[in-house]
Amino acid sequence: MSAFGRGTGRVVNGTGRRIRRATSAEGAGESGLAKLIELHAVNSFGDMLITIALASTIFFSVPTGEARGRVALYLLITMAPFALLAPVIGPLLDRLPHGRRAAMAVSMLARAVLAWTMAGVISGGGIALYPEALGVLVASKAYGVVRSVVVPRLLPHQVTLVKANSRVTLAGLIATGVAAVVGGLLHLLGPGWPLRGAFLVFVAGTLLAFALPPTVDSAQGEKRALLVKEDAAGPQEAITDQAAPVGEAASEREERLRERPLRSVGPSVLLALRAVAGLRGLSGFLTMFLAFLLRADSVGGLHPGVALGLVAVAAGIGNALGSVLGSWLRTRGPEATVTAMVALAVAATACGALWYGVLTVTLVAASAGIAQSLGKLALDALIQRDVPEEVRTSAFARSETLMQLCWVAGGGLGIVLPLNGVLGFGIAAGIMAVTLGFTVWSLFGRDRGGTPHPRAA
Repeated sequence: MSAFGRGTGRVVNGTGRRIRRATSAEGAGESGLAKLIELHAVNSFGDMLITIALASTIFFSVPTGEARGRVALYLLITMAPFALLAPVIGPLLDRLPHGRRAAMAVSMLARAVLAWTMAGVISGGGIALYPEALGVLVASKAYGVVRSVVVPRLLPHQVTLVKANSRVTLAGLIATGVAAVVGGLLHLLGPGWPLRGAFLVFVAGTLLAFALPPTVDSAQGEKRALLVKEDAAGPQEAITDQAAPVGEAASEREERLRERPLRSVGPSVLLALRAVAGLRGLSGFLTMFLAFLLRADSVGGLHPGVALGLVAVAAGIGNALGSVLGSWLRTRGPEATVTAMVALAVAATACGALWYGVLTVTLVAASAGIAQSLGKLALDALIQRDVPEEVRTSAFARSETLMQLCWVAGGGLGIVLPLNGVLGFGIAAGIMAVTLGFTVWSLFGRDRGGTPHPRAA
């Protein structure tokens, strides 16, 4: 028995050393990026445990018709307020650049407290659970915004932003897969045990957040970005839509423009923002639509649990593959990459509508995973390339908030549609085709008109 324990300890320690070497490669250990990668893995692990607990109560524990009503109620009580709060999260955190470690720690601690509280009421599945779930959702998205802002501060010299984000994302996906297994085992002990596990994970995450390097809280040289294209007439006309008051001093006018809301970062980034917003909406749609579709009318005669598991695995593999490809592609042709990802989504959903079956449903899930993962990395590359460093973190905060809102919108559509695979995939293909049309039009329109340079306010 002692020999078995020693052998197990050697395996665990060896695995830990290999993971640490992988996260610290290419200067990531010295810059602090490795600590962020580990923190994000902990964050993803905890979020997955909470997701398993909620899904088991809201979705799997009741008949399909009742589950749809419960999830609709969950969306109404949690997503609707979140849709109002999300536009505030990014700008609020953008104004607190000196407290980023504290903000990430607070988001972890808040979820730890809420997970422990939810563990006591989740068995009943009552409405009191939903406001707490909203708190978890808001804290999780706040973490996501701050994390995207922090990455540029921890870049090693030899690592590009898109490669760094690929590492962070891949670590989160691996942690999510492990947490799915752990959460399933904990759920066998009772519906509250995944939440108690999440409590411990987020307490650890709170401590890890404070272990990030002090450079995370540095805002030296940062400004707020304007997120609209500049007109050919010049930057002054591009950033304001009204004439300056007569007699206004230049310094006062500059200050007034700085306080205007973030609106644009240039044509290439806007192209990618629209495209990736569509891909993120598709992800939310497929998550909700397929969850109910495969439970109510399992495809290919498969057991609903098997069908759902197959789709989840395909989506996870697609996300991981997108992250790996993003690390390999680096910043090669990001505009072409994001356009190709939208085209892939159109082709996959069209195939799902035309030849609905096990193979095409799996193909859609995998393709959507690749497309949203690689598309987001291409967007990161464009922000790195086209947005000045002093406003880059601001642009990341705003884009992350937009992505979350689009996922919510797509998920809402997946709830209200009839559970018909051909109809659902057909509507998804139509929406993505429109997105592709706008993306291609913007791409060629930009090439004809030239590429203006974004500026800071």
